[in-house]
Amino acid sequence: MNRYDLQGRVAVVTGGAQGIGFAVARRMIASGAKVALWDRDGSLAEATAGELGPDARAYSVDVTDGPGLLAAAARVKDDLGPIAVLVASAGIAGANGRVVDYDPAEWQRILDINLTGIFNTCRAVLPQMVEAGYGRVVTIASIAGKEGNPNAGAYSASKGGVIALTKSLGKEHAGQDIAINCVTPATAKTRILEQLKPEFIDYMLSRIPRARFLELEEAASMITWLCTAENSFTTGAVFDLSGGRATY
Repeated sequence: MNRYDLQGRVAVVTGGAQGIGFAVARRMIASGAKVALWDRDGSLAEATAGELGPDARAYSVDVTDGPGLLAAAARVKDDLGPIAVLVASAGIAGANGRVVDYDPAEWQRILDINLTGIFNTCRAVLPQMVEAGYGRVVTIASIAGKEGNPNAGAYSASKGGVIALTKSLGKEHAGQDIAINCVTPATAKTRILEQLKPEFIDYMLSRIPRARFLELEEAASMITWLCTAENSFTTGAVFDLSGGRATY
């Protein structure tokens, strides 16, 4: 495994206690970063931080709590130093179902976490990057945000919103050394699969030309590179992690 240069950087990874967030945190620590794990499951985040070692610290954070995120960003700065890197990975799949039958409360819950959660997180962290004159942000969307998955309208809409929000943020900060990009994974081997019906999992696998799910280490590699100083020009862009599924 090659080593990226994140020496001395402080990174926040939301949803960092498991899944893609955990894989990213591990890769960043191996590349020299100190990582703050922001996760709603504080106990799991503490256990994950213990597994990752002294360069990881856990924070119990809910991405739907805007004021709480502002306070958490201030704590990270006090504990570890100014935040230079943000990976917004927290998200849920939610319930499957046709839009005409969908529970409005579940629709709102998915958008609150997947989309408004990233708005809240960026709003809390970006001021530190602006002040420092440097930053790298990667948001985690989904191939569903490009294509729309049947029976997953809320999830698809939330991830499409993440793509658009990322593009707006990239333009807003393009005059600074702050790169803000997005990745669009196909289904990865994470606990999010536990929320889905077997037939829906089979459908998603059938759509991937590589005929397998994304490995977490593959996602971590691309995301970590996007968070380095080497990624000095690209911003507001969408990077494909779909195993050939994406058509644009």
